[in-house]
Amino acid sequence: MKVSVLASGSKGNVTYVETSNHKILLDLGTNVKYIKEKLLELEILIDDIDIILISHIHNDHINALTKFINKYRPKVYMTNKMIEELGSNHPIRNYSNLILFEDDIYLDKLKIVVIKTSHDTKDSKGYILKEDNKSIVYLTDTGYLNQKYFSKLKNCSVYLFESNHDVEMLINGKYPQWLKDRVIGPYGHLSNRDASIYLARLIGNNTKKIILMHLSEHNNTSKLALETIYSIFEEYNVNFDNISCAMQNDKTEVIEV
Repeated sequence: MKVSVLASGSKGNVTYVETSNHKILLDLGTNVKYIKEKLLELEILIDDIDIILISHIHNDHINALTKFINKYRPKVYMTNKMIEELGSNHPIRNYSNLILFEDDIYLDKLKIVVIKTSHDTKDSKGYILKEDNKSIVYLTDTGYLNQKYFSKLKNCSVYLFESNHDVEMLINGKYPQWLKDRVIGPYGHLSNRDASIYLARLIGNNTKKIILMHLSEHNNTSKLALETIYSIFEEYNVNFDNISCAMQNDKTEVIEV
């Protein structure tokens, strides 16, 4: 399995995952031109993308959806509630390659474990992509992580994990109070500290890489996110340092597991 985060942040999110038989995009929040360019940098043709997984329908995760499906016709996996929230006139409703799901997804050797996240939308999901004892966690846009999923999320190979904001920067920043309350609330986004504590409890001997995702451009920095996770890991006696931050306008390195 291979993975590269092509873009991550409030202006657009898209991640590429390659398995034995599939080339997958997790979310389509930028634009088709950007996605095509970043895939070409990985020597991947956009026409070869056969599966799209949508986490939720906020625009920074679906901005390119309509144009992408009209041109490239991949299979798109979404839930009924996501479709409902898009409205009755959205072209996805008549899309022949739409696949509705509620539970885990099985595609030949690939199993996609579905995690319910907590965000201010009708439905939001995280995913664990598993193949040949390798696993990639994609978890973003959630106010908290339900403990009932810990056993599924433990000791995975790669964690693509939201670390959205520094609480002090958010509280003292320029956001209006209603937006601060949204971000920090149970249907908002994970702070650096909360993300770090979750990861300290989840990673294991099989873990090869952590990429911190969806960093706020106003209420966070890569430096702060990394300082926080290393500090928390020290508190929890976790010895792991292969950690980096995804970027808004460039792809990460390709991680192969």
